[in-house]
Amino acid sequence: MRVALFGGSFNPPHVGHQMAMVYALATARVDRLLMVPCFVHPFDKRLAPFEHRLAMARLAAEPFNGRVEVSDVEERLGGESRTLHTVQALYAMGVAQRIVVVIGADLLAERERWYRYQELERLVDFFTVGRVGHTGSGEVSIPDISSTEIRRRAAAGEAIGQLVPATVADHIATHGLYRR
Repeated sequence: MRVALFGGSFNPPHVGHQMAMVYALATARVDRLLMVPCFVHPFDKRLAPFEHRLAMARLAAEPFNGRVEVSDVEERLGGESRTLHTVQALYAMGVAQRIVVVIGADLLAERERWYRYQELERLVDFFTVGRVGHTGSGEVSIPDISSTEIRRRAAAGEAIGQLVPATVADHIATHGLYRR
């Protein structure tokens, strides 16, 4: 079984993430996709509490009728999230025979600086999703939707409904996330 691993902060997950998942499921020749919110960002990025990001990821995955599963593996591993550790844990759990790491074209240039990248590269295949404005985007590019901009809008009380799934917008409003 080939499983796509789509990791990220998902702070919050947005429709661009959903488009990337549709694209990977349709073209990467995978059986399913694991959406994995990071537990602790390795670069000290300020994030909403993990339980909210996990809940919002689950809401964003609902339209995929079981082909997208949200995993809390990085919380179970604890500490800083590292793709290599996540991949090793998933293989140890028997999740897949081969893991395909889904990354945005904006990360292509920096992936060789990832923690123990050469070891990771031997364990996985990479599937690149194009991003508007980034080299290496390929034939299809996902619109430039930014979680940073969504958080800014939410903090300012501006509309975010066209940028995130409706269920995620409701979760953000209900829990008062991203307010200053």
